[in-house]
Amino acid sequence: MTQSEQAQKTELLAELEATRQRTLELVTSLSDEQLDVPYHPGVNPPLWEMGHASFFYEVFVFNLLDGTPSYDPSMDDLWDSFHIDHGDRWSHEFFPGREKTLQYFNIIYDRVASRIQQQPLTDEALYLYRYAIYHQNMHIESMTWCRQTVGLPAPPGFIGARQGSGQPVTGDAHIPGGHYQIGMPGESTSYATTDFAFDAEKPRFEVRVEPFAISRTLVSNREFLSFVDDNGYKRPELWSFGGRKWLGTETDISLVHGSSQPMLREPRHPLYWRWHEGEWQERVFDRWQPLNLDAPVTHVSFWEAEAYCQWAGRRLPTEVEWEAAALGNLSGRDFYCFPWGNQHPTPEHADLDAIHMAQQPVWDYPAGESRSSCRQMIGGVWEWTSSQFFPYDGFKIDMYPFMSTLQFGDHKVTRGGGCATSSCLIRGTYRQAYLPLRNDVYTGFRTCALSHSASGTQ
Repeated sequence: MTQSEQAQKTELLAELEATRQRTLELVTSLSDEQLDVPYHPGVNPPLWEMGHASFFYEVFVFNLLDGTPSYDPSMDDLWDSFHIDHGDRWSHEFFPGREKTLQYFNIIYDRVASRIQQQPLTDEALYLYRYAIYHQNMHIESMTWCRQTVGLPAPPGFIGARQGSGQPVTGDAHIPGGHYQIGMPGESTSYATTDFAFDAEKPRFEVRVEPFAISRTLVSNREFLSFVDDNGYKRPELWSFGGRKWLGTETDISLVHGSSQPMLREPRHPLYWRWHEGEWQERVFDRWQPLNLDAPVTHVSFWEAEAYCQWAGRRLPTEVEWEAAALGNLSGRDFYCFPWGNQHPTPEHADLDAIHMAQQPVWDYPAGESRSSCRQMIGGVWEWTSSQFFPYDGFKIDMYPFMSTLQFGDHKVTRGGGCATSSCLIRGTYRQAYLPLRNDVYTGFRTCALSHSASGTQ
């Protein structure tokens, strides 16, 4: 075994074990009653997520690489998200309980670790190990926002508000026009790549972007509160057709664990805000706290972000503009995977890994500033863009054919990762897609000046 292969195996085993421990903590820190979460279309039962991720390792490591059958073939259709309806994942009749699910989870993780240690690390195997580990980290994020959705206690490791470092920044960053490199290199069918990327990030392309101006910071709670106080939700002229439909026919659903019925309300402010005893408050997991005015606004839909922009005389960036501002990968420059370079995120770069949960000032994390002087373009909140989620030219379906394809067309692109995103997963080219009505995830936004626009609108 070469020194390079051993180093890669060591890194894989460390990522696998960290992923195992975070998943275990998210389940074992809850009682049986808490694990029995009420139905909500935006979440899954935590035990189902644990079993599903274990099954994913079976399919993409053991089935593909070794041709071995599943640990329990009778459960395959139940753990496969494309063979079981979303509502059926709550069934106590079909699924094993905590003890058997934990046993299955640990058996599969032990087998994966053993295979990494004992088998040669081919390019294909390395790619598939990463794929399965990163897929599990997506579910770690969704298990975290499930706690917020249903009002469960904060996850282990949560610290809360962080006092900002450095000096506050304001105003716009002025992004020069030019030819920008967008996306990651390589094709989905090639395993021999230095940096992992999902299919929707590839292939890299070049596009001409016109000069534009973008806010150096995310929209804060203080700024969004001005929109709320100015009756922004009650002024139809600020809302597009889709936004007015959302206001008139959609109802935000707020679930509190232990209640038998969801609390319904017409949207008049961000989902987890309330006016109580003479002050604005925000629910963070199972506790209400005074609204942190300097923190980024979170849990807002695309329609809310769009209406705020109309009110403020601004606009949302396209996703090409967002990546140009975040990474600054002009042709001829060194290619950056992150706003600050190519070093993987640390706690000083970004709000990730469910530690601070978007409770830091919008001007915090100077170490994570981009070449264009923008802050928090990684972590904090997933940032809405104006772009529909479409494949890049030359797109090829990856090993998991449903990773991206089911979202193409009717979803909006969000960028940058959020406070619950795992630091091992995120990079500046990563694209996430949500329906424009989604406000249960950690979504926020930053705005652009109206006077400039980009020609690249992929």
